[in-house]
Amino acid sequence: MMNAPLNRRHFLQISALAAGSAFAPSAASAAQTLPELPYGFAALEPHIDAMTMEIHHGKHHAAYIKNLNAALDAAPGLAAKALPDLLGDLPAISEDAARNTVRNNGGGHWNHAFFWKIMTPPATSGAPSAELGSALQTAFGSVDDFKKAFAEAGTKRFGSGWAWLIVQDGKLKVVSTPNQDNPVMKGIVPDSDLGTPILGLDVWEHAYYLHYQNRRPDYITAWWNVVNWPAVSALYASAAK
Repeated sequence: MMNAPLNRRHFLQISALAAGSAFAPSAASAAQTLPELPYGFAALEPHIDAMTMEIHHGKHHAAYIKNLNAALDAAPGLAAKALPDLLGDLPAISEDAARNTVRNNGGGHWNHAFFWKIMTPPATSGAPSAELGSALQTAFGSVDDFKKAFAEAGTKRFGSGWAWLIVQDGKLKVVSTPNQDNPVMKGIVPDSDLGTPILGLDVWEHAYYLHYQNRRPDYITAWWNVVNWPAVSALYASAAK
């Protein structure tokens, strides 16, 4: 089982699995690139519309990468480090401006690269593996009770942020973070919210407003139809070793 909230090996494993070559463990942070979606813009309809996906991926995610690369180009010491290392130890960045840029834009890049890979067209959404399903039942009472707790975390997040399912000390836990923070940011998020993410939901308005307007709970309900349960189950199997 994972004995520490931030096990670097697991962070690198989920980075590689969830985001592909953009987060290869040996790669430095410089010249991050926009990962391709593993499906078409319209593939998640009717639950997430094509225009939202096109803007979310091609504009918002691309902007995080542009801003992150500019900051890394201006700070060779930061550019020499892999992005997971930077996000996992943000307090070590001494300059406030650089730290905030990496936190917001590096976090935005990592979160979105993760987000794209834990979604899939409805026909291939599947179900939690037997191992993950059993762990959800142990932690929350049932899969349905987990979904209620997760939806509540996303609904009650004031303003912009994320809801997460993490593995913490070998156990599953639902947490929420503001803005583009995530559960790997040691020294930034509370220790009680640190862990290995295996599922994450973007509740920024740009993720749903064109179709759902202010109806965030409706977006969350619909989103379950496009969760890539095989990918989430693989992340759980890796994190629970």
